[in-house]
Amino acid sequence: MSGVKKEIIEAKGFAIQIFTEDFKNDYLSLTDIAKYKNKEEPNIVVANWLRNHSTIEYLGIWEKLNNVNFNPLEFEGFLSEAGTNAFTLSPLKWINAVNAIGLFVKLGRGGGTFAHKDIALKFAAWLSPEFELYIIKDYQRLKNDENSRLSLHWNLRREISKINYRIHTDAIQVYLAGELTGEQLSFKYASEADLLNVALFNRTAKQWKEANRSRKGNIRDYASLNELLVLANMESYNAILIEKGLTQKERMIELRNLARTQLLSLEKINAPQVGRLEKKDPNKS
Repeated sequence: MSGVKKEIIEAKGFAIQIFTEDFKNDYLSLTDIAKYKNKEEPNIVVANWLRNHSTIEYLGIWEKLNNVNFNPLEFEGFLSEAGTNAFTLSPLKWINAVNAIGLFVKLGRGGGTFAHKDIALKFAAWLSPEFELYIIKDYQRLKNDENSRLSLHWNLRREISKINYRIHTDAIQVYLAGELTGEQLSFKYASEADLLNVALFNRTAKQWKEANRSRKGNIRDYASLNELLVLANMESYNAILIEKGLTQKERMIELRNLARTQLLSLEKINAPQVGRLEKKDPNKS
């Protein structure tokens, strides 16, 4: 996994690492969870769990539902052998054979086997239903904390983006509409919105929707906080460029440069701020 964020939860005195890419798909450390049964050799506990027929069946169903690149033929082979005395399966072998995304192995300090929260909680329940409930309780505490920190900032920037979109569309109506019909006027709005989408996200709204048919909402609903802030600035700047009479091609170049420069600047600003917050966090050692 790349670009992940690390968190820690605790269950009955056991620290459990969590990695996430988007605050939605979290991966919990099976190695840390397994220490509840065997502190010295937790990987043995994970290996024993992977030998079970019910485990392989569950992992396969999860991959079928969530992974378009899942290899069902290899899965069927594992399923037919699972549960037999001679059957063994390592996390890496499973990942490589079936192109799994539900598990990943991290090497080095703080490493181990990590699993998507759906799978990790299934593993915890196999170990101990009581321990699973303790994990769920602190995991929910973590998610509540994340939501309270993120929702205010996200909604504020989303509203800023909406306000600037009105300024942006007003500029289009004044400077680009001309004698167009109502239908053509609507198309012009969509064209300008997609100009910004391509400048910032490298795709139009339609292209994003075609690649994300299962998701509700639109491309901007899934934007990061930094992207929404830059988008708000781009909409205001585009209105100015329209007033100056720049062509779409000229504005695309200007907007692309603005997006790249501001995103890089925000990343540099946010990195030290995150570090300072982590140092002040009383829940972290």
